[in-house]
Amino acid sequence: MNDAIVDAANKHFSSTYFEARQKFRDYVADAAVGHAAVYPSAARGPRGEELSTDVAWFGDRRAPKVAIMISGTHGVEGYCGSAAQLDWLAGRGYERLKSDEAILLIHALNPYGFAWDRRVTQEGCDLNRNFVDFTGPLPDNEAYDLLADSLVPRELDGPLFAAAEATIGKFRTAHGELALRKARTSGQYRHPTGIFFGGFAPTVARQTLERIVLDYGIESRRFVLIVDYHTGLGPYGYGELQCEQASGMFGYQRAHDIFGPSVTSPDLGTSSAVALNGTQDDYWQRLLGDRHVYVCLEFGTYPTEAVRAAMRADHWLYAYRSTEFETDVGYEIRRRLKQVYYPERADWQEMVLYRSRQVHRQMIEGLRL
Repeated sequence: MNDAIVDAANKHFSSTYFEARQKFRDYVADAAVGHAAVYPSAARGPRGEELSTDVAWFGDRRAPKVAIMISGTHGVEGYCGSAAQLDWLAGRGYERLKSDEAILLIHALNPYGFAWDRRVTQEGCDLNRNFVDFTGPLPDNEAYDLLADSLVPRELDGPLFAAAEATIGKFRTAHGELALRKARTSGQYRHPTGIFFGGFAPTVARQTLERIVLDYGIESRRFVLIVDYHTGLGPYGYGELQCEQASGMFGYQRAHDIFGPSVTSPDLGTSSAVALNGTQDDYWQRLLGDRHVYVCLEFGTYPTEAVRAAMRADHWLYAYRSTEFETDVGYEIRRRLKQVYYPERADWQEMVLYRSRQVHRQMIEGLRL
């Protein structure tokens, strides 16, 4: 085992959002060469604590080429992205920037989800389905409509649960596993307590990202490369570089040129994810077109069924047992959700840092192509 990287993991991974945020602030202050800013959230933590998205800029503020690292799009998945950002800071990656390059770190884009160990925003939305154009028609997901009451049933055991499982099983038999995955995960816009709910309007977290982009003049840059950290899908500890459908095959080719053939795409059927609605790349594509590359660095954790069950229980708790957050049942559901998106194990953490360091190197090299 590589003792150095294990030591780094012990330093950079955190047990709570608040620990991660303080480390981020401390590491940025220690660097003494970056510009830091805080974007407060109206949401509050489990004990009424103040929450925020924290950012840091390294390099010339007018640099035409910018790389952006984003953690916490899906809240509880922020433990991984935060550690990767801290590892980059600890390695003094900013010292290797050229005069026309800059790095923007966005820590805890969805601070509510991070602090509460949930994937969703304070509005109950999946932020990575929220970047649709709400001035036009919203995407339809008729299959989800049919399954909504079964995907988040009123009970997690007993006859009602058995009936929900039977309904899902019948859909799977009739339409196949891929159709079920698309129904369940591609995004839906009618069931606010359901899973993968994209919202009725832009979330506060989305508006925070838009403010950061405006404040740092990202739209005017010649080239922008975004790495967005996620967990919970794919083989344990493996970091898959996923493109989204918004950028199409041209976006995939740009990513492939930088990161190599490990990059995957739903258009090619190589991605662990299906084609999704309202992803963050929808936003970057509208804003920058072919002047950007977006990749989701997705680290696998535990088997898919374990992740699905934990997410289902979380939504059940907030939909039907909202008075039980502070009970043993509530604590156990929140603990399980954190566990399936953040394995607090040395082997997983070591794998995350190895892969993140590789991607960070490729990211900087990609600014120079």
